[in-house]
Amino acid sequence: MSDDAISPLSGMLFLGGELTPGAGERITVENPATGEAIGEIAQATPTDIDRAVSEARTAFREWSRVTPHARAKALHRLGELIAADADGMARIMTLEQGKPLNEARGEILKLAEACHFYAEEAVRVHGEIVPNDKPGFQSLVVREPIGVVGAITPWNYPAELIGWKLCASLAAGCTIVIKPAEITPFTALAIARKVSDAGFPEGAVSVLTGKGSIVGQALVEHPDVDKIAFTGSSAVGLHIQQTCPRIKRLSLELGGNCPMIVTATADLDMAVAGATRRGFRNMGQICIAINRIYVERSIYENFIAALAKSADALVVGNGIEAPDADVGAMASAEPLTKTREHLADALDKGARLLAGGAAPEGEAFARGHFFRPTAVADCTHEMKVMIEETFGPLVGIAPFDTLDEAIALANDTPYGLASYAYTRDLFEVQKISAELDYGNVAINNVDAGIMNAPYGGRKQSGVGYEHGREGLLEYFNFKHVRLFHGVS
Repeated sequence: MSDDAISPLSGMLFLGGELTPGAGERITVENPATGEAIGEIAQATPTDIDRAVSEARTAFREWSRVTPHARAKALHRLGELIAADADGMARIMTLEQGKPLNEARGEILKLAEACHFYAEEAVRVHGEIVPNDKPGFQSLVVREPIGVVGAITPWNYPAELIGWKLCASLAAGCTIVIKPAEITPFTALAIARKVSDAGFPEGAVSVLTGKGSIVGQALVEHPDVDKIAFTGSSAVGLHIQQTCPRIKRLSLELGGNCPMIVTATADLDMAVAGATRRGFRNMGQICIAINRIYVERSIYENFIAALAKSADALVVGNGIEAPDADVGAMASAEPLTKTREHLADALDKGARLLAGGAAPEGEAFARGHFFRPTAVADCTHEMKVMIEETFGPLVGIAPFDTLDEAIALANDTPYGLASYAYTRDLFEVQKISAELDYGNVAINNVDAGIMNAPYGGRKQSGVGYEHGREGLLEYFNFKHVRLFHGVS
């Protein structure tokens, strides 16, 4: 069933500064809450891809020479246009992704915030004068935009995770070709319409729809794409790194499997609230979702009882019909299947089911990808829930006896994106923050990423940074200009 918000975007690409009907193979897009078809996308053809990259290259010659103040004004206009249409864009997102409408609207407003943040950063790109070892010389270090960016973005946050790349690249003077996830393409096309309205040069931004293995890989291999900015799984990130046919810049924000430590000194209510929010928000489909929790043994039973009650109290609903629901449908059958697999594995190996464990009952949930927020206790590192990223509404919990043990368990992973801890002991705060091997550590809160601080992972969780000044600098080359002027 088509929707008035989706119909103008169905089958479209964004090329040459406007929506253009695609000629490639059609792929159906479904509402994950109902299973109904809401539209289709056109698989971008090799001709489409070459056109987008060529137009981006042409636009780069113009856009890279635009003054930072002019780029900032354009980004501010984009942010204002997006915020003004937050309700309409949120509806598009909920229809294709499943999250409740109120949460989708919040994400659209965060996209607008990213526009304004990078608009302000655009005018603060400073160079340096480096001292020389001989008189009469001066060394200037300047920053220049990289060029054409290929952005490959996921389905869990289809507006924000485009915005971080789109806004930083445009602020730096780069141009960008975006390949959104095939199950959430319409949010990207809706953003592109705002780009056109904001007055960016034709070709500065393009959106190509289709499968990542075809369209995304074509951007990775394209000789005129200077940088790839990717958010997704570690396996795909490694594949991108291994299949670049030539040296190009990479920003890879990859898998998580994030831990939380709760010590006996923690505020138990705060810890439970934090675990509930970051464990189950967006149905656990967050790169920095809490996957596993380690609780000091003296408070273990109290914590798991409280978390079970908190998880069971969450309201699951169709995000359109229940805009204020706590959680909506999962985005597709794939993460739901993995969640069920990890739960079955944990229960088979002796875990104790605390909450959830099945889809909610009722006709309203019969055809969608729904699952109750689920918690299991008495987990070990023999269970997939503790050693793999579930990317679903499932949290595993285990007791610990010493802080060293908890830190060792938290670090026992190839990933290093985000970690969390609740404690009111200053020594524990310092030890945990120093010894957790993660790019982001949140103590007594679960907001591991904020817009004006660098956000990135370690180990198999990726390379490069988004957010903050550091996120902007990922889109620059540095140039050293050494000048002899003869003044001693």
